[in-house]
Amino acid sequence: MDLANAGSVRETIRSVRPRWIVNPGAYTAVDKAESEPELAYAINAEAVRVIGEEARALGAGVIHFSTDYVFDGLGNKPYAETDATGPVSVYGASKLAGEKALRDSGAAHMIFRTSWVYGTRGRNFLLTILKLARERETLRIVADQYGAPTWSRDLARMTAHVIGRSEADAQTTGFETATQDASGVYHAAGGGETTWFGFAAEALQLQYEMEPGVRLAAVEAIPTDQYPTPAKRPLNSRLNCSKLTQRFRWTMVDWRNSLREVLAEI
Repeated sequence: MDLANAGSVRETIRSVRPRWIVNPGAYTAVDKAESEPELAYAINAEAVRVIGEEARALGAGVIHFSTDYVFDGLGNKPYAETDATGPVSVYGASKLAGEKALRDSGAAHMIFRTSWVYGTRGRNFLLTILKLARERETLRIVADQYGAPTWSRDLARMTAHVIGRSEADAQTTGFETATQDASGVYHAAGGGETTWFGFAAEALQLQYEMEPGVRLAAVEAIPTDQYPTPAKRPLNSRLNCSKLTQRFRWTMVDWRNSLREVLAEI
């Protein structure tokens, strides 16, 4: 299925006729989105609109992942789901448009905003830092953007848990009622908070403990204005995840604990 092609998305859903649609796919090249807004919106908004329309027609439930970048990052406390949005990048605006499109579709949906996702595979901040730390003498890392690293596997476990609870509720109320009752936006980010510098420093310290004597780069803290990028980043990406705990009895793993587990697997 090609998320950049609305026809492909529609055709696949109609062919499969799923009970649940889980969409973790997105255009996530934050800086490149500034010069490719049409593609970013096609994947992050138009595809989500089609998913919502088709799910509504089928009576399927939708789980969709969004981002802390829907906020402007100017606050100094964790954002709640009810706080005003105000994206400062094309990526953030396209993800917010996807949220609205799914909400307007009328499909039963749960939107999970998350942040700083990483894991043992793919492209992510942790794997990049571990690679560069073996190649360079010094790494200059931004230290004034605050948030929480989120383990991809924890998101997967949370998703399975949410579906399980919804299916259990459906035994009593019926599937449509259960999924519509749970519909809404939830924040689902790793527990605790840090900065990109704090994340990198902790990762390299743990890696050094696992490989005593290995040469790793020194980490230097810098402000955002010393690391200019095409897309503006929110300085505050903290997310309040209490609604997730209250509704689904799920608490995300603290980022320090997940980091240890991920490093043990790499």
